[in-house]
Amino acid sequence: MNRVDWRPVAGIEVLRHRAAMLARARAWFASERVLEVQTPLLSAAAVSEPQIESIAAQPVHGPPMYLQTSPEYPMKRLLAAGVGDCYQICPVFRDGESGRQHNPEFTMIEWYRIGFGVAELQRDVERLLRAAIGELRTLAPARQVTYREAIAEICAIDCATASTREIEEVLRARGVVPISTADQDRDTWLDLLMATVVGPGLGREAPVFVRDYPASQAALARLRDDGDGWPVAERFELYLDGIELANGFHELGDALEQRQRFAQDLQKRRHRGQRLAPLDERFLAALAQGLPDCAGVALGFDRLVMAALGLRSIDEAMAFPVDRA
Repeated sequence: MNRVDWRPVAGIEVLRHRAAMLARARAWFASERVLEVQTPLLSAAAVSEPQIESIAAQPVHGPPMYLQTSPEYPMKRLLAAGVGDCYQICPVFRDGESGRQHNPEFTMIEWYRIGFGVAELQRDVERLLRAAIGELRTLAPARQVTYREAIAEICAIDCATASTREIEEVLRARGVVPISTADQDRDTWLDLLMATVVGPGLGREAPVFVRDYPASQAALARLRDDGDGWPVAERFELYLDGIELANGFHELGDALEQRQRFAQDLQKRRHRGQRLAPLDERFLAALAQGLPDCAGVALGFDRLVMAALGLRSIDEAMAFPVDRA
C-alpha cells in the first residue's frame, strides 16, 4: 500500500521565519508609504515572452483564462490610473518551472516607485532585502557590475561582439549543452550562459546587481546607450549566493513600442511552435493613456527565504511545493 505524504516540506521553524520576513517586508513598505494593492490572479491575456509559459485555466463557462506569471500588467494599469507608489505580495504561476530554485507556483513581491530610475530602485531593493532578512543573516554592502563586465570576468568574452558560435563554445567547454540547438538564437545562448555559468558565481561575498542588459533582452524596460555605442536596457537583476532574487526595470511607457516588442515575442513563439495567447489589450490601453515615469521590480520571496536561511532548495522554503500540492 502506497502512503501519501501529507506533511509540509518546510520545517515549522522555517515557516515561522518566513512569516516574520513577510511581516518585516510589509512593515518596511508601510514605513515608506507604499500602498499595498491586490489584483486578479486570473487574466484573459497571457504573457508573450518566449522564455515564460503561462498556465491556462479553463472555466466551465466562458473562454480560457490564464494564471498570472506576474502582477505587472494590472499593477501598471493602477499606476496609469494614479494610484502612486504601490506593492503586492502574491502567488504567481509559470508552467514547466521546476528544480532546486524553481516551482510552478511561487510568491512574488513586486513594487513600483514613481519618479525612480534604476539607481534609486536598486537602493530600494537593497533596503527591502536587509529589512526582510533582519537578524537572520548579515550582508556586506551590495556591489554593481554590468552584464557585459560579468560575462567578460567569468567567461573571457565580450558579449557585445561575440558570435553565437563563440558563446556556444564557452558553454560546451563547461559541459553545458542544450537538449535542442535548432531554434536557439543568440539571446537564448546568452540566457543559458548567464543562468548556468555566470549567475551561479555571483553574490557569493555580497549581493550583486547586474545592470545594462542587452537591448534585445529589454522586455518592458527603456533603452539607452551604454556610452560605448552598445544599446542596453535600463534593467538590473540582483544575485545572492548565485541565486537570482530580483529583476527590475526603468519602465517603458511607450504603448506603440511595447506593442512592437510583443509582436516580436509572438513571432519568436510562433517560430518555436509555442502557444500563442491573446495580448493584454487593457494593459496596452493603459500605456496609451499614460504611464507615469517609474521603475518597478519583482523579487522572488521563496528564493529570499532560501538565501536568508541557507536552505538547499526552494522546496525547503515552502510548506507544499508542487509534488506535495
